[in-house]
Amino acid sequence: MAHNIKQMSEMATEIQIAPNRVRLSTEVPVKRPSAEQLIKIEKPGRKTANRIKKETMPKKQGNAELIITEKPAAAEKIAAALGKAEKKNIGGVSYYELEKDGKKILIGCAVGHLFSLKQMSGKGWPVFDIAWKPNFKVKKKDWSKKYYNALQKLCKEAGSYIIACDYDIEGEVIGWNVLRFICKRDSAKRMKFSTLTSSELQESYKNVLPDIDYGQAYAGETRHKLDWLYGINLSRALMEAIKKTGSFKILSIGRVQGPALHLIVEKEKAIQNFKSEPFWQVFLLVKNSHQIEVKFPKDITKKEELDKFKTLKGKEAIAVTTKSQEKIPPPSPFDLTTLQTEAYKFHGLNPSRTLALAQQLYLAGLISYPRTSSQKLPASIQYKDILKKLSKNYKNFTDYAKKEKPVEGSKSDPAHPSIYPTGDYKELSLEEKKVYELIVKRFISCFCEPAALEGKKIEVTVEGMKFTTKGTKIIEKGWMNVYPAKIQETDLPDLNGAVKVLEVKIEEKMTQPPKRYTPASIIRELEKRSLGTKATRAAIVETLFDRGYVKERSIEATKLGISLIESLEKHSPIIIDEKLTRDFEKQMESIQ
Repeated sequence: MAHNIKQMSEMATEIQIAPNRVRLSTEVPVKRPSAEQLIKIEKPGRKTANRIKKETMPKKQGNAELIITEKPAAAEKIAAALGKAEKKNIGGVSYYELEKDGKKILIGCAVGHLFSLKQMSGKGWPVFDIAWKPNFKVKKKDWSKKYYNALQKLCKEAGSYIIACDYDIEGEVIGWNVLRFICKRDSAKRMKFSTLTSSELQESYKNVLPDIDYGQAYAGETRHKLDWLYGINLSRALMEAIKKTGSFKILSIGRVQGPALHLIVEKEKAIQNFKSEPFWQVFLLVKNSHQIEVKFPKDITKKEELDKFKTLKGKEAIAVTTKSQEKIPPPSPFDLTTLQTEAYKFHGLNPSRTLALAQQLYLAGLISYPRTSSQKLPASIQYKDILKKLSKNYKNFTDYAKKEKPVEGSKSDPAHPSIYPTGDYKELSLEEKKVYELIVKRFISCFCEPAALEGKKIEVTVEGMKFTTKGTKIIEKGWMNVYPAKIQETDLPDLNGAVKVLEVKIEEKMTQPPKRYTPASIIRELEKRSLGTKATRAAIVETLFDRGYVKERSIEATKLGISLIESLEKHSPIIIDEKLTRDFEKQMESIQ
């Protein structure tokens, strides 16, 4: 790290900067603990009482059960599911109180992360002394203090605790931080759910887990600390290099941001260095009882090779038509990346917007948890009940759902199933409705019959050379009655026997450079390369735009972005190394 940071000042000239001085640092060999030693220190699943000083552990001050949620909407849904709750207020923050089985239950909420990592000592960079502190002590104009204070007061009435934040890494860190830093407790029970429907929340409360998921908590905290130590230090070094030239610009780099920008810059360079070359395509117009155009299957790159085709006009050829049928199964259920890709394809919604809309739909109780990698639909979600509820508003689609079990994909997620509708419905905004109905149609299509296509190929042989054309016709639409599919139908007549070549057409074309990434395709490429997580990839791409490293809907690397990557390649290529980032991810997954 020290060596990489030292390089930042040297990079200044490469980013059109001329530093007056260079900060020196020394790389000191450090003996790295083994994976076994790390696991021994913090073994996933182990309670963490040792992390909280005994003197901070207050005596029980009440006998209520406090349920802590990640967001106000979730608190409201859980309160409504568990009984007749009374809505109350502490300092402008709503909470809920109810009696259940003779027990007093309080339901309070955070608003996402109430804590951030803060530098505790040192100046500039590198800095390694960091600790969790309340947001309102770290960030200017932060408005989360009233939620912190409300939870602090509710803790005084509580004798037991249940964490009911989103069941993923971030949700676990949010709940764990509230538990240990506000409630001053080292353990709590855990509700696990994938939808905010009353039935699932009741079941989750009834079968509450005995502990929080410490594996997720450790992995989440590790991710936050790694992002700070790696990203903040390197970003500060970049900005100091800029300052030395007498100018200022917010720059950043990170363990995923760097490799992501590198991919885009490499694509940009390939486009800039591309030299277009001519090639030719040859077509024949042939006829017997029908007249069609067929194409030579290979592109011609040498102009002199065209002469052999020019003599074919007026000659007799032999045509053969072959047919085939193909069954196309329904598409797999939505994981987050596929939802983002499809929403961009059909509605032009960028990935970060799609995620935000999906999160709104989840909090409204209309879909399952969206931050999932799964393409599975377990029977436990009660397919038939969902389809029955959907039929009230989408009967024209549910009528095609004939199969007892859905089609599933290969990807799975231990925390949540694929994204699916709950069957509930409410009035939605135009954008919300676009995403919701895409999810509804995808879900219903998983229970539909395959589509049947007829493929037709006409092959024409003349002078030993073969020319072809192909057509596709939909015989049975199946799932295509429900979910949009872009299949170009071409109805070709049957053509067999002797045909006459009426015309030879030669078209000159130019080779085209590689296509730039779109916001959707770069997300899929990052997933393919195991860079980032399902929940962070869209935000990383947004950051590249915000920093001025890339621009346009068809993503183009700017001069700043290209210059930054070129400097990193020259002075510290490990910062943009995909392998390093993947290794980080694998190690964090092993903690989880």
